[in-house]
Amino acid sequence: MKRTLVKNVEVNEQVYLKGWVHRIKKLKAVAFVILRDRSGLIQVAMAPDLLGGLRLESIIEVRGRGVKNPNKYGLVEVQAQAMTVLSSVEEDLPIKVNDKDLEVGLDTILSNRVLALRHEKEQAIFKIQACLSQGFKDFLSGEDFIEIHTPKLVKEGAEGGSEVFSLDYFGQKAYLAQSPQFYKQMMVISGLERVYEVGPVFRAESHSTVRHINEYTSMDLELGFIESEEDLMTLETRLLTYMLGQVETKCGQALETLATSLPQVPKEIPRMKLQEAIDWVNKTHGKSLEGDLDPEGEQLIYQHMYEKTGSEFLFLTHFPKKKRPMYTLACGDLTHSFDLLFRGLEITTGGMRIHELESLKASMVDKGLEVKDYQSYLQAFRYGVPSHGGLAIGLERLTAKLLNFSNIRRACLFPRDKTRLTP
Repeated sequence: MKRTLVKNVEVNEQVYLKGWVHRIKKLKAVAFVILRDRSGLIQVAMAPDLLGGLRLESIIEVRGRGVKNPNKYGLVEVQAQAMTVLSSVEEDLPIKVNDKDLEVGLDTILSNRVLALRHEKEQAIFKIQACLSQGFKDFLSGEDFIEIHTPKLVKEGAEGGSEVFSLDYFGQKAYLAQSPQFYKQMMVISGLERVYEVGPVFRAESHSTVRHINEYTSMDLELGFIESEEDLMTLETRLLTYMLGQVETKCGQALETLATSLPQVPKEIPRMKLQEAIDWVNKTHGKSLEGDLDPEGEQLIYQHMYEKTGSEFLFLTHFPKKKRPMYTLACGDLTHSFDLLFRGLEITTGGMRIHELESLKASMVDKGLEVKDYQSYLQAFRYGVPSHGGLAIGLERLTAKLLNFSNIRRACLFPRDKTRLTP
């Protein structure tokens, strides 16, 4: 027989189930095994002598028939005719994945990640995250964007500075990519005009905060022939509206499992110039910030604007030139760039790019970079470049804030930070 998924079990039909033992209840005359597969849970009734030494989380196959018997797990029960253990559990489970909640700390969850993911709440996190990523792709594909796949081994870092992981590449020094920035721009220049990528990026920052990891998933887009950064902010507003709409439509059960409701994306997300935000935080809360907001400042300005507008999203604009990478288009000492805060955390950085070759070279020199180190990137700017810009959304940060997690690692399958390289 072909395998039957739990969700497809019908009354009076023969079924062939395979899955994990979620619960066991043994009575005198009958035993009940709750079987779990990717589609859900179902109650299986069997003769007690079929159990043997069955343990929780063993993998079994069951042959039987569906019968009408409303119970905690649904309207249908399976009456087993035969049960076989396909893979047994050899030792006590380090965490109880069959309880309502995982009553262990985050480190224990991450150290036992594969086992922890058997819990419905852990699975719900990554079902929602997958939907966000797919929504990003689907929306942009519908807007005539092309998906690209760029190298993660590079000759130079797109952001400059020392926050890159270096490695030996057949006798040459290479780096893990900080972002697909250079390649996004080159693909716009190539004539594709509109491109996106979802992939890993790496930052060699030695920190131990709840908002940073050293490898994360970046959802990047870049497009040509735009007039200003306003075009990008308008696009992102529509993009986020679509992505969250997809989560609402497709992940209702996961949202219910996590007791989470989705925010509303305003038709126009409020904007605020960065310096205005800094001035308000300094004046109202007695701080002395210069040039940028710290994490506390981001929370304070978010709360202030949320009380004024009711929006959980806030665009901060007009960042200083010294705070942005060398490819960012400047307007005096400021730049045509922005961050998007969601519930007080930066989830997006974006802006216009320099599209004139000599201006780009001058910006590199101004940042203390050697122009000769970027020749493969600069070569593309010799043959006609449209005005362009783009943005990047951190998938784990977006997921964490959407689900109200205090630590980004909670929304990362296998976090990589300065203390964790396994599993």
